[in-house]
Amino acid sequence: MTLLDKEPVKRVERLLKEFKSDQKVIILDTSARTALEAASSLDCDVGAIVKSLLFKTDNSFTLCLIAGDKKASLNKIKKVINIKEVSMASADDVKNITGYTIGGVSPIGHLNDINIFIDNSLERFTSLFAAAGHPNCVFKINFKDLQKITNGSIKEITE
Repeated sequence: MTLLDKEPVKRVERLLKEFKSDQKVIILDTSARTALEAASSLDCDVGAIVKSLLFKTDNSFTLCLIAGDKKASLNKIKKVINIKEVSMASADDVKNITGYTIGGVSPIGHLNDINIFIDNSLERFTSLFAAAGHPNCVFKINFKDLQKITNGSIKEITE
């Protein structure tokens, strides 16, 4: 069984192919569990790595897509959503809501509908790399296509 046979990776690959037939999952020999590991494996700027971070917001969840060289700003996220409390989702919540485990959370193919914000700082890169359902799997995409495929709202949500 290869990584492409794993259900979460298949889910991402199916959506990528439906979006654009030439899109594909890239399997890395090394882990891309963190933005630094991914950048090292792909020999790219750490900022070109899309971190998919799930936040618990009142009674729902919001996925924030952040550049690998940035930190999510809870204050900015609170202002954008107009709520008082925001916290990182637990590992169990991440798995139950997205269908992915931490380190392989993809911006697409979630088990539940999730509100998605895309940090505007990702726009500075020609090519972006995002997790594809497993810590050793990524996909390459440009900013405009990332916005289209996720239907995410572009916001300033980093420090």
